[in-house]
Amino acid sequence: MRSTRADTTTRDRRARTAASAVFALNGFLAAMWVAHIPVIVNRTGVSEDQLGALLLLLGGCAFVGMQVCGPIIDRWGSKPTTTVAAAVLSAVILGPVAAHDLATLALALAGFGFANGALDVSMNAQAVAVERRYDRPIMSSFHGFFSIGSLIGSGVVALTLWRDVGVIATVGAATIVGFAVAAITSAHLLVTVDASMRTPSGSRPAESSGRWWRGIDRRRLVLLAAVAFALMLAEGTAYDWSALHVVDTFGTAESLGAVAFGAFSAAMTVARFGIDPIAAAVGPMVVVRVGALIGLVGMGMAVLAPSVGWAIAGWSVFGIGLAGLIPQIFTAAGNLTTESSGRAISLVVGCGYLGMLAGPAVVGFISSRTSLGIGLLVAVGALAFAAAAAGVVRAPAAAEAPRDRGMTH
Repeated sequence: MRSTRADTTTRDRRARTAASAVFALNGFLAAMWVAHIPVIVNRTGVSEDQLGALLLLLGGCAFVGMQVCGPIIDRWGSKPTTTVAAAVLSAVILGPVAAHDLATLALALAGFGFANGALDVSMNAQAVAVERRYDRPIMSSFHGFFSIGSLIGSGVVALTLWRDVGVIATVGAATIVGFAVAAITSAHLLVTVDASMRTPSGSRPAESSGRWWRGIDRRRLVLLAAVAFALMLAEGTAYDWSALHVVDTFGTAESLGAVAFGAFSAAMTVARFGIDPIAAAVGPMVVVRVGALIGLVGMGMAVLAPSVGWAIAGWSVFGIGLAGLIPQIFTAAGNLTTESSGRAISLVVGCGYLGMLAGPAVVGFISSRTSLGIGLLVAVGALAFAAAAAGVVRAPAAAEAPRDRGMTH
């Protein structure tokens, strides 16, 4: 367990605030797309099958953006990459709501997915750098701000649709907010690459061989990627199946299904702001193992629930269990190496994203042949694997020594 530094500077605190604002912006902009999906579908006239294909396109382009962004972060640092990705995402969010047919929507979602993937990796790389400055766990709080941004964005969309504010006007205002946040935070994000170490070609000496994995514990990197896949697979089941589970199992109104998903989201958001002190006290391995087991209990409560109330409570417990798990994985990936942390993070985040996409599809496939309750057991298996592999987030003995404070100016 790392020692807590007493000399956190004003610069460190400003960097943390700036990174938190970027996470919140990412959640806010993502909500601009998700909450407007019914409006966009109606405007473009796409079918459900076409929408499913478009969502796969978005996910695929996000994965590509993550992998492209990794080497850029290692070469130029997470500060400029985060700023540019935030600005680009703020601009391309206008595309989906301005689309008028299948072709324009596909093009818009490809751009949105790529930019969102790039920002996802770069802001997590920046968060790892800020966390090193604090030398204590703070990663979960960043992801908590993403959740808050999502809730704010969803609320804004609900309010503007209720007040019949134009969709273009709403998202245009969000674009302006995004540009402002990107510009303001840019001045306070940490510089993570020393420009004097670059070769004339722009790369750093350690990258010249092209073997960025040299010096990395590759077995640990692969296991981190596998655990990320499993955890986000489990999380994806809640996003796509929690509401339907309650409605189908108990024959309740769709509004109660929405309550189940809302309970999961709210529980996860609140819990994320309480995980960091726990991680500092007991270590990331315990957080992952115990959190996965809590998630198992929550899923069991939901699947075996005798009433709607128990099912909603189960989804809430599921959210609490999952709240702090992915932040521990991303921190461990970023700390595998200081030379190629961008690519290490991009690989782990990308595999997690693939899990998020695969989870709902696997649950749907199994459910169509058995029942939704049995299909949801996929999440149980994923969390059991994560609990068993929790030791992968424990820092090596060499990492227990005080860290280099890194570049800040």
